[in-house]
This record gives sequence, structure tokens and C-alpha cells, in this order.
Amino acid sequence: MARLREFYRREVVPKLMAERGQGNALAVPRVEKICLNMGVGLAREDRKILEEAVETLTLIAGQRAVVTRARQSISNFKLRKGYEIGCRVTLRGASMYEFLDRLVNVALPRIRDFRGLSPRAFDGRGNYTVGLTEQTVFPEIDPDKVQHTLGMNITIVTTAKTDEDGRALLRSFGMPLREN
Repeated sequence: MARLREFYRREVVPKLMAERGQGNALAVPRVEKICLNMGVGLAREDRKILEEAVETLTLIAGQRAVVTRARQSISNFKLRKGYEIGCRVTLRGASMYEFLDRLVNVALPRIRDFRGLSPRAFDGRGNYTVGLTEQTVFPEIDPDKVQHTLGMNITIVTTAKTDEDGRALLRSFGMPLREN
């Protein structure tokens, strides 16, 4: 069983129940899924960049990345409907908790000049999105083999109804959110 899942059951649930005054453990917010997304705009010119992004995301997530295609044509971006423009992975269950554990304890502390994540990146329903500018902060990626620095979006979807509940949940997992 994932270390973070066991931590959630043993420590986070009782703590949040006491803080929020909830009598039912199932009413406590939980992490539902984590979505990783890499948009690769240069993929329409060079297919190797997209292949590298898929390989990188597969290494980071531990699960095969799916190639995403453009839904509509946009002439200003020289983009046609159906072009392959990125990749994504959705994590659930044990792999989700393993990734969240690696993100909080390994990847985020490796970011240069890191002062914490913005507490305002919630969507109004308790879901949190963070953007990383480079994939080399993950220990699975060898910086010497990286040819293109690619960023990614990480969305943590929770069952929290409000941003405050989502903030409390992520802080209890050790997510380094700034105070402002």
C-alpha cells in the first residue's frame, strides 16, 4: 500500500474531522485523481519533440502517456484540427499517491529558488493546479539526456467543496503552500 495513502487514513482523516467538526470519515475531502499534461506546441514541426515528451511523461508518471490532438483549427498558431500537440496522463489509486509523495518530498524541493506554491491556484471547487517549467526536477529524468526542456501542468482533483477544504487537505499532505 502507498505510504501516503496509509498516512491519509491514519493521520489526515482524524485531524481534518476534528478541525472541520465532521462526524463521518467519508465526509472528509480526499484526492480523487491527478492529471499530468504537457502541451508541446513545437510538435507540429518536429515529431521527435512529441515522442520525447511522451517518453518523459511516461517515466514521471509510471504509466503510458496518451497523445492529445487539436480539437479545432487555429490559423494564427498554424494549427489544424487533428494535429498531435501534447500528451497527458491521469493517475488514480496507489500510483496517484506514489506520485503525490514524490512531488511533495522530492521534486518540489529540487526547484531552484523555491519559496512555496501559490495558495491562490485553486479553481473554486477545491482542485489545485501547479505548472512546472522544466521536467528535470523529477529524479526519474536524467538531465544529461534531455534535449528539450518541456513544462507541464499538474492538476490535483479533490472531493473538497471549497478552496479552504482543499487547501487544508493539501497542507496536511505536506504540500508547501505559501501563507499569502
